Amino acid sequence: MADELPERLATVVRARRAALRLSQRDLADMAGVSERFVRFVEQGKPSVQLDSLMAVLQTLGLDLQVTGRASHASRAAPAAGNQGGAGA
Repeated sequence: MADELPERLATVVRARRAALRLSQRDLADMAGVSERFVRFVEQGKPSVQLDSLMAVLQTLGLDLQVTGRASHASRAAPAAGNQGGAGA
């Protein structure tokens, strides 16, 4: 799953940049990152700096959402239920 994230981001960023008719250089200038960084994101490189990635996404009008996996949520649910206390 984690291996898929860089490629999914690459696909979304490439598509959005193309829809906005921006070159990689244009996007880099607008986001305050290097053109090389934009290229790395669009190539799905697995190690990119989060702050720079967030600048690119913000420039493109995109958000990054982090959600829990179902397997983790089901394990965490009983613990969360116990935190409310009696009568809550």
